Amino acid sequence: MCNRAKGTSLIYLPLFFLSMLFLFSCENSLSDIKKITSKESEKPVSRSIDVEIIYSDSAKVKAKLTAPLMIDFQDPTKPYQEMPNGVKIIFYDDNLATKGTITAKYGIYREKEKKIEFRNNVVAVNAQGETFKSDELIDDMATANLYSTKAVQITMTNGDVMNGTGFKSTESLYPWNIDKSTGVFRVNEKQNLLNQ
Repeated sequence: MCNRAKGTSLIYLPLFFLSMLFLFSCENSLSDIKKITSKESEKPVSRSIDVEIIYSDSAKVKAKLTAPLMIDFQDPTKPYQEMPNGVKIIFYDDNLATKGTITAKYGIYREKEKKIEFRNNVVAVNAQGETFKSDELIDDMATANLYSTKAVQITMTNGDVMNGTGFKSTESLYPWNIDKSTGVFRVNEKQNLLNQ
C-alpha cells in the first residue's frame, strides 16, 4: 500500500504541472485574443471605388468630393474614411458656381470631428485664381474654415508669391491669412519711372 500511494502521488505531480502550464498558456491566449480583437476593429469595413459624395446644407449643395478609392474604418470611438489614392473637393456658392477646389494625393475624413485632412501635394485654387500649395490642409466642416500648420505657398494671379508657415481661410479660400509670411513681388519698373 505504501508503494501504491507513492506511485499515485508521482502521477498527480506531473498532472499538476501540466494543468499549471495549461493555465499559463490560456492566460497568454487571452492577451493574444485581446490584441487580435483590437486589430480587428482597425480593419476596414468596406472599400468603395470611384466615389462621389455631395455635401449639402438646408437643401443647398455646398461641396462635392470625388476619390478613386475610399476605405471605411468603423472604429467604435473614432470612425474614419481614408482616401489613399487621391481626393478632390469642389466648393460651391449658393448659385452652384465653383468658389474653390482642393486636390491632394491622400485624404482622410474624420467622421466625429467633421474634418477632412488633405495631405501630400495639396493644391487648392480659389475663385480669384490664386493657387495654394502645401503638404497639409484641413477642412473643418463644422466651422466651414480651412487651415494648415505646415509650410504654405500662395501664387497670386499677377505672379506674386507669398510663403509662410500656417494658413487660415474660409472654404472659399478667400480672404486668407498666412503666418510668418515672406513674399516675392513683381515690380513694374516702367510704371515706377512714369510715376516719378
